[in-house]
Amino acid sequence: MSDTPRFAHSLARPVRPQATAGGRASFGVKRDRRNAGFSLVEVMVVVMIISMLAALGVPAIIRVKTKAKVSVIVSDLRVFASAFDAHAQESGGWPAEVDAGVFPAGLAGRLNDVSWQRKTPIGGKYNWENDQLHGGIRPRAAIAISDTDDAPLIEDGDLWLEIDRALDDGNLSTGNFRIGANSEPVYIILP
Repeated sequence: MSDTPRFAHSLARPVRPQATAGGRASFGVKRDRRNAGFSLVEVMVVVMIISMLAALGVPAIIRVKTKAKVSVIVSDLRVFASAFDAHAQESGGWPAEVDAGVFPAGLAGRLNDVSWQRKTPIGGKYNWENDQLHGGIRPRAAIAISDTDDAPLIEDGDLWLEIDRALDDGNLSTGNFRIGANSEPVYIILP
């Protein structure tokens, strides 16, 4: 008997493609030219794989979009609050009350008017609130995000809670970021 295992000769031979009449290589599988396409099962497997990848990707995209909205709102509110604080320190008082999307007087050069007047990522427009009642309290200085005709506010409690977690205490009933008048989010600068 030989020390060579049975069928070793078949394992040692490389499989070489053979040229077919159409010029394509064949690995020993003969296909009729009429049946050269994909089978229904093969197409269904590919569709299933693509749909599973999409199912995994869509929630991740939604999370990224939510984080981006939260980051923009948090950044805007912090920048705006700093500008209002600086104005109050230098002038001895807060700007007069204005409507949503209207640029407050006295803040030119401190605050970007385009950022203030644009629609926010969560809908609505920024609204300077001076001594207005919000959720049972009357803060001396606050920035609300208010619903307007040209920028409807998207009422999304989960998104507002994410903003509150990034800015404050994670509770929309307490702290500096809360739900105010007309169920609008408000960021309190000075209680």
